[in-house]
Amino acid sequence: MKTLDEYLQEAERAHGHLCAGQVLGVRMAMLGLKRLAIDDPTQDRKRLLTYVEIDRCATDAVAVVTGCRLGKRALKFRDWGKTAATFVDLKTQRAIRLAAKESAKDAARSMYPEIAGKNHQQMKAYREMADESLFDEAWVEVDVAPEDMPGYKAERAVCAECGEGIQFKREVERDGRVLCRACAGERYYRRC
Repeated sequence: MKTLDEYLQEAERAHGHLCAGQVLGVRMAMLGLKRLAIDDPTQDRKRLLTYVEIDRCATDAVAVVTGCRLGKRALKFRDWGKTAATFVDLKTQRAIRLAAKESAKDAARSMYPEIAGKNHQQMKAYREMADESLFDEAWVEVDVAPEDMPGYKAERAVCAECGEGIQFKREVERDGRVLCRACAGERYYRRC
């Protein structure tokens, strides 16, 4: 595993700036890998699956450390608005969920009251704070469906309504017709 500073440099390059969320994400991913005893996740790219629960800075940092990416199907996004991630070792079936503690923000302010701006206070403090002061940890079970696994291959379905292809068993069957989720009513957009 690389050092905290090495990962922070990579995270800054990947994300475009360094902030408290990046520091939290790097620390979170390093701890998750440590708890799973995975020293180098790049050695076996299909061993680790990571679920992130927020679409913010920390998620980019988690991706840098773990090597998990959406396009590789190893990074899964659950829009729960929490600075949290679950790291799943597909080889051992062990999984750990780490969530940033709200109390860490106040601790950062107490540690560095002389630093102007909460982001700078948190960046400095989050580098130094003990893991147990930054994160709640819980060993969890995650049922990963075969179609959610990296490298999963299956036949594509075609939506009877819009004609678009659907992969990874994401189709919906309604009244004997195969539909994509959008045509089944789960659309996040409106056609103009």
